[in-house]
Amino acid sequence: MDEDDPSDEVARIEARIEELAETAERCRKIILASKVVICVGAGLLLGAMLGLLGSNAVVALGAIAAVLGGIVSLGSNVSTLRQTMAAIAAAERFRAELIGRIDLRLVGDAR
Repeated sequence: MDEDDPSDEVARIEARIEELAETAERCRKIILASKVVICVGAGLLLGAMLGLLGSNAVVALGAIAAVLGGIVSLGSNVSTLRQTMAAIAAAERFRAELIGRIDLRLVGDAR
């Protein structure tokens, strides 16, 4: 089997692009969840500060932890998403280059 066969390499690149796309989708879901956690934590913290939840220090600390954890998770996944999207773009460019090297033959109408 020829190791330099561009069609095999294109198939490997397409599989890698699919893996990267799954990673990007997972990052998007985590980003959304992080935003929800930040909003819920901020709401709980505001409620605790206004005394709507009583004077419960555990709720306030939990709310602060939720906000901080959400911010950390958001930042990490936004960074990972950017890197993943850049890797997808590079892989797609390389795939297009490989496809351009393949000697394609035009198939005529079979009338």
